[in-house]
Amino acid sequence: LAIELKFRFIELKIVINPRQVPDLHEVRLDDDGAYMGTALSLTEVDNYLVKYMESLPEERCGVFRAVHEIMHWFAGKHVRNVASIAGNIVTASPISDLNPIWMAAGAKVVLESNERGLRSPVIDEHFFLAYRRAAVEADEVVKAVVIPFTKRNQYFRVYKQAQRREDDIAIVTGAFNAVVDPKTLIVEEIRISFGGMAPTTKLALNTMKHLEGKKWSQPLLDEGIELIAKEFTLPAGVPGGMARYRQALTLSFFMKFFLEVAEALGIKNVDNRHEITRIGQDIPEGLISTQLYQEVPADQKVHDPVGRAIAHVSGRKHVTGEAIYCDDVQVANCLHMAFVMSPIACGTLESKDFSEALSMDGVVGYIDAEDVLKGIQIGHHNDTPVFVRDKITYHGQPVAAIIAQDHETARRAANAVKLEYTRDKPIISIEDAIKADSYLMQPLVIHSSLLENETVVKNDWSSYDHVIEGEINMGGQEHFYLETQQCVVIPHEDDELEIISSSQGINDVQMEVSKCLGIPAHKIIVKVKRIGGGFGGKENACSLLSVPTAIAARKFRKPVRLTLERYDDMAISGTRHPFKFNYKVALDSSGKFRDYSVTAYGNCGHTFDLSLGVVQRAMVHIDNVYKFPNADIEGRLCKTNLASNTAFRGFGGPQGMFCTETLVKHIAEELNLDHDKIREINMYEEGDCTPFGMHLRQCNIRRTWYECKETSNYEQRLKLVREFNRSNKYRKRGIYIMPTRFGIGFGLKQLNQAGALVLIYTDGSVLVSHGGMEMGQGLHTKIMQIAARVLDIPIELVHIHDTATDKVPNASPTAASVGSDMNGLAVQDACNKLLRRLEPFKKANPEGTWKEWVRQAYVERVSLSATGFGIIHSEAVDFFNGKGAELFGYCVYGSACCEVEVDCLTGDHYLLRTDIVMDIGDSLNPAIDIGQIEGAFVQGYGLFTMEEIKVRPDGVRLSRGPGVYKIPSADDAPRHFNVRLLKGSSNRMGIFSSKAVGEPPLFLGACAFFAIREAVRSFRLEHGLKGYFRFDSPATPEQIRLACEDEILSKVPELPPKGTYTPWTVTL
Repeated sequence: LAIELKFRFIELKIVINPRQVPDLHEVRLDDDGAYMGTALSLTEVDNYLVKYMESLPEERCGVFRAVHEIMHWFAGKHVRNVASIAGNIVTASPISDLNPIWMAAGAKVVLESNERGLRSPVIDEHFFLAYRRAAVEADEVVKAVVIPFTKRNQYFRVYKQAQRREDDIAIVTGAFNAVVDPKTLIVEEIRISFGGMAPTTKLALNTMKHLEGKKWSQPLLDEGIELIAKEFTLPAGVPGGMARYRQALTLSFFMKFFLEVAEALGIKNVDNRHEITRIGQDIPEGLISTQLYQEVPADQKVHDPVGRAIAHVSGRKHVTGEAIYCDDVQVANCLHMAFVMSPIACGTLESKDFSEALSMDGVVGYIDAEDVLKGIQIGHHNDTPVFVRDKITYHGQPVAAIIAQDHETARRAANAVKLEYTRDKPIISIEDAIKADSYLMQPLVIHSSLLENETVVKNDWSSYDHVIEGEINMGGQEHFYLETQQCVVIPHEDDELEIISSSQGINDVQMEVSKCLGIPAHKIIVKVKRIGGGFGGKENACSLLSVPTAIAARKFRKPVRLTLERYDDMAISGTRHPFKFNYKVALDSSGKFRDYSVTAYGNCGHTFDLSLGVVQRAMVHIDNVYKFPNADIEGRLCKTNLASNTAFRGFGGPQGMFCTETLVKHIAEELNLDHDKIREINMYEEGDCTPFGMHLRQCNIRRTWYECKETSNYEQRLKLVREFNRSNKYRKRGIYIMPTRFGIGFGLKQLNQAGALVLIYTDGSVLVSHGGMEMGQGLHTKIMQIAARVLDIPIELVHIHDTATDKVPNASPTAASVGSDMNGLAVQDACNKLLRRLEPFKKANPEGTWKEWVRQAYVERVSLSATGFGIIHSEAVDFFNGKGAELFGYCVYGSACCEVEVDCLTGDHYLLRTDIVMDIGDSLNPAIDIGQIEGAFVQGYGLFTMEEIKVRPDGVRLSRGPGVYKIPSADDAPRHFNVRLLKGSSNRMGIFSSKAVGEPPLFLGACAFFAIREAVRSFRLEHGLKGYFRFDSPATPEQIRLACEDEILSKVPELPPKGTYTPWTVTL
């Protein structure tokens, strides 16, 4: 109902709350089962079933156990506390978790109407009539559900597979109910039901008919698989996609059920009857984690906070809800705005009709392309229209905006605007762009040979001992920050604008609004208190909101607020760039790399945004930690009909490193070599030079690698994993260790600067302003620590209020992991200036206090405010001719070891344990830094294992909310999680010998991906599949299961040739 209200704008004239009807709360045990009133919440139903299971014989509670088991995975606890079983039945969802149970169990639903009284139909093949339509009359009330008892020799099981285990809708749910004579093993009765295989929940009627009366034996399993495979076929382009995977799940579920029953019956002549097919039994209930870091020196002053594990200064406010965000700022007489968005990805806008929208109560007006200054566009490359004028270039593109008295009225009115348009064929994927020669600019190149030669050296590849070639794809990632994109613009006199924005870059917002409205920047003040997560998504995309909101505020002369719904945010704002890599590498007989040629294709969307920098960073991280004597790297910016993809934590680096880590596996499997040995003989040494021209100083990659190997007990656990895999056919484990290197700094030299303003008040308190944004990462906490150390005062005397353009001008975005590096240097500079001014007063009164010195300085009319400035090292690489330079001042290194367990029948997996060793210099704040490492790892784990952007071939984006798009839940983080900070790695290039931490650990999440791949490889080897196999990212359950090729998967038809059907989604 909430979805219908929010997104389809249905009108509800009457709303009835059935939870207040006593009759619907009735619970009792009848002769045929448990009678559950439909006003009971799912949690209440579960509690009653648990109570019954404690008192009734076990054999009567088979269905109760299945319902209890599925309840844990049914949505979240908050949903289960209010949702009812009636809603699940009446909505008749084909992917319901419970409906297959009711159908397989033969549960009854109790219906009542005034005219016809009570009836209790069985939930069978006649109950669900069509998609989201059940056999319930309009005048009937669903009064109760009767959950049947089971009996002796009856076996009931339910299996569910989703993209994510917790709080996720099912891809396929299977419920199985069989009565088997324990003496004759004859199947007396069997019911099989599947959700997710048709527009309605379905019984396997044909399979059931043929299996009844048969003996529970190996031939029954074989026949059952054949029958289900024929009865539940799906066309290649089926709605929801995943045709082969969904079909494979039905067969895998049946095999699981068969083996569990065979084991319970003690049947000896059944293959693999002792096999355990469920995973995760070894997952501990609580956390087993360590966080190891170096304590501050014993002689460090007690009030010196640097290096101490101090809590985030806003941590309490975050968890209590007291933290102020953009949407919490109350502005008087504020109007609200909502975008009118394009329903197509490519075409021509013919007309717009605002008449219905303007007739609605509370609507003030609209803005569109006619309100934008002629020739003005957004972006550093001036290539992004504020609104569509004629050509539509992506699905969800803003066409206009409605301004109204409140948010919901603006949304409803925007939905009422009628658009007429003609469609064109869109370019969606990298493959489409390559075929159409659709690029944003010329190729980018790096030639390592230009570091020592005037011309590019062309080597004879035929002279090398081994040459490996391949291709790999990596998907994108939605930012999914907790606070969506939003801003409020307040107009003042003389064209002054005050903008409160959820942005990582206040300067960009200021300058884009200045450019697009023709107002000098000094009349525009942009402020940020804090933002609710950014991850790069709010570095550049904020101008898509702030510019049109400023236009509206100026036009209507009132404050205007724009708050994007998640549904719209995910359509408009872009994602991490999907990539395709074509690679070729040469090795000598010892396994040493000799040559490397690679082309990186980034899916950039319809305009530049920050894609140039993203592809460049992918190119300078594609070597990861490995020395290539010669490397030729090319980058292409593919122009497609998608929202402009943008910055995301890692900024192209994870994509580049993923290519080369895949390459290492390709070499190992093609040449039958140990992938760990390949790494160790090719890792960079101190002073080595990268293909892009950076010499690696304080190169700690080998230290992190070997320390991780030792502290994770990798070698011993590898033996245990191999033993586990020899003993288990359908469950496989994988363990993997993987390194990373990440260069610190913006690729654009001019951005590697920061400013600060430090004010000392006469009571001794200090107010610090800098250009960095607090987005939950603890930047303000670290800056306060730095200021407190430099001024030699307790941190309690230091405060940061907000970030604003009228305090610190020309601030670079809070990005590239340099927030504390650059802003810390600027604050240090300002504090040192103030210390020099206070020095005479300290000398005159050496026994005095901080407050006394400050007061005396004021009396002597000495300025107690100072600006500061800081820069970090950067030299520009020539990406157009291919010559490198010392691009970064330093690199951050790290290594991770991950162990996983995979269900090879379903593609599900558990991340059992993760060990990380990270080189971050002398940590400014170990508590915050370790939190960043853990968070980055889990975000990277999501990127490489479950987060999947789904777009239709016509460019319509399906991933527009948590219903389709899945990020890791708390349950997905490893319960056994160990993080160590490398000791004794003081960084000569960083503030107080520290290193950046925000982005570098993210790629270590790929370690879980490769551990999964190892488990899959073990399964494949057992099935005679040797050699390298391609395994694109992310490793979703579908991807895992389809890579586990076996006799079950062989029963599922291959997809027809590409181009002969329309797939549900495309690989971007």
